[in-house]
Amino acid sequence: MAWFDSLAGKALLDSETDSIRSALHEREGQSWLWLAPTASAVASPGRGLRLQVRGAGWAGPVRCGGPLPLANETVATVVIQHATKGGSRGAALVDECARVLVPGGRLWLYALNPLSPYRLRWAGSGLSATEPMPWRRRLRDAGLHPDAVSLGLGPRWRVETSASLQQGAGLRAAWVLRAEKRSIPLTPMRQRIPLRLGDGVPAA
Repeated sequence: MAWFDSLAGKALLDSETDSIRSALHEREGQSWLWLAPTASAVASPGRGLRLQVRGAGWAGPVRCGGPLPLANETVATVVIQHATKGGSRGAALVDECARVLVPGGRLWLYALNPLSPYRLRWAGSGLSATEPMPWRRRLRDAGLHPDAVSLGLGPRWRVETSASLQQGAGLRAAWVLRAEKRSIPLTPMRQRIPLRLGDGVPAA
């Protein structure tokens, strides 16, 4: 994740700042979880837990490995910002984030766009990029409901901050996909009223 400390990496992270702040403000007064690629001086609004990638685990106010140090359904918003890889590790992290989300909570996933010319700036850094479709499937497998369209953001080629959002990833350096944890309310069963015959004897 050292690339995100470079000028090109910082330009991308700066492009995502407004979007992430908006996500964290979405559920005022409720807790959030922000998984980031590197430490940052950006102020985090409200109350929540910000962790950054450290080897195979996480560092920050707490240090942990695989399972997140949070109880089930305790945060309203989860932001995964370039903090996961594909395959089974990515699926496991999405499952963990779905576990800690409250019903009605949202997960925001930020990832590098393999179709962007900006990919030449992270070439050789060990970072990998992926299209939204595989992540949309992982989110569904975790019981979440992703938006039908991802949003593109960040620069296309020049090292500059570009915070505007567009429909679809396009050639932007990164994309963001939002998913919601929906709960299906239990439907109360109506009590069966027995059919009575003419003499008042119940038929069932």
